[in-house]
Amino acid sequence: MSIVPLPPRARLVAQALVDAGVRGEVVELPDSARTAAEAASALGCEIGQIANSLVFWSDGAALLVLTSGRHRVETTMLARQLGRSSIERATPEQVRAATGQAIGGVAPVGHPRPLETVVDEALADYSTVWAAGGTPHTVFPTTFDELVRITGGAVHTVGR
Repeated sequence: MSIVPLPPRARLVAQALVDAGVRGEVVELPDSARTAAEAASALGCEIGQIANSLVFWSDGAALLVLTSGRHRVETTMLARQLGRSSIERATPEQVRAATGQAIGGVAPVGHPRPLETVVDEALADYSTVWAAGGTPHTVFPTTFDELVRITGGAVHTVGR
């Protein structure tokens, strides 16, 4: 895998994927993949195949939720499942501090330190899922099982 032509943040993600033994490569798209709809359109896939990496703040710490693009995270339901007092959307500053990446390009890996991660069980419905590669223009293909493995994520229902 050649990681040199990628933007710096995407190179960090690409290296994390190599280190984890992931075969899918980070690719740079000509158009933005900032939202699930944009990514699905650019990739020609179903919106549910997009693994949105959303950072929340819960009980004083960052929580990364990888959710299928086909629905939204129901924070009250997820907080109850995780035994948390609350789960709220992180600020852009909290996202950057926790991941080193900007909103719209947050990858499941390649962060300054490991993040507690939840993986949406709905992503298991697809043989291939696409996740952000560290910038709003980069993505990589993976599988549900691989996503759980490389993030150490806990599988939960996160939306309806």
